[in-house]
Amino acid sequence: MMKWSLTIVLVFALANSFAQHQTEGKIPFQLGIPIKPIDSKDLEEVSGMVFGNTHPERIYVHNDSGDKPIVYVLDTLGNRIGKIKLLDVKNRDWEEIAIGPGRNNLSNIYIGDIGDNKAEHKDIAMLRFAEPTNLDAEVVVEKLILNFPNGAMDAESMFVDPISSDIYLFSKREKLTTIFKVSQEAFDQKNATLVKVGKLTFTGAVAADISQDGKQILIKNYFSIFYWERNLHETIEETLLKEPLELPYSPEPQGEAIGFTSDGSAFYTLSEKRFEFVPVLYRYPALKGIQ
Repeated sequence: MMKWSLTIVLVFALANSFAQHQTEGKIPFQLGIPIKPIDSKDLEEVSGMVFGNTHPERIYVHNDSGDKPIVYVLDTLGNRIGKIKLLDVKNRDWEEIAIGPGRNNLSNIYIGDIGDNKAEHKDIAMLRFAEPTNLDAEVVVEKLILNFPNGAMDAESMFVDPISSDIYLFSKREKLTTIFKVSQEAFDQKNATLVKVGKLTFTGAVAADISQDGKQILIKNYFSIFYWERNLHETIEETLLKEPLELPYSPEPQGEAIGFTSDGSAFYTLSEKRFEFVPVLYRYPALKGIQ
């Protein structure tokens, strides 16, 4: 309870430091509002989150390396309401989850088994399955094996462009984060090499998301959240080569999950559990008039 109280105090202190910028309209989102501590042994290493499309009231989350091949379902208040078991696959190092169009243009959930801390794996994997109707489900997945063009790398963030359906992936441990891309058609071939399409102006990308209308992009590292507004006449590459805004960030011990709400009017973050601090689900509302 003491740690939870200290977290709230820190959040409101940081909110004051950003108040002037928000008043001037320079920052499109407010500082994170703590929603709920996520004190569950099943959710101690959450490394990805995304809001549903077919079911916009759902938040899909997963743990990283070595956990069971399960996607947990939360409501917007952080209550666990279901789980989805992925059949015949393992969680080598799941680091990100995304949502976007898939086969027959149906809403699909994508899992990035893309982590590689020591850059020792010859390939990584992208999994996808249709967003299920049931809160508790077992699903068969499609699997795409991917390679980086210049050898093994570590990555922890990705999203699927709802406009082009292309999949974008971001490296973690380079001096500047590299942007990679692969098309949906690669799932038909089962194997593909990622294409390098640019670099960001920062390093250490650990989470990313794009709004479901394709107009807003978030990428974060452990210290900052970066934001772009996209003109729909632009490609993702063109948007990301522009200078991002840095948003207010409520500090987390190891924040590796970020996701827009389905209507893009807010985004959420969640950390892994570290240093005995219980992870807190945060909501960052858009300022009025932005959306």
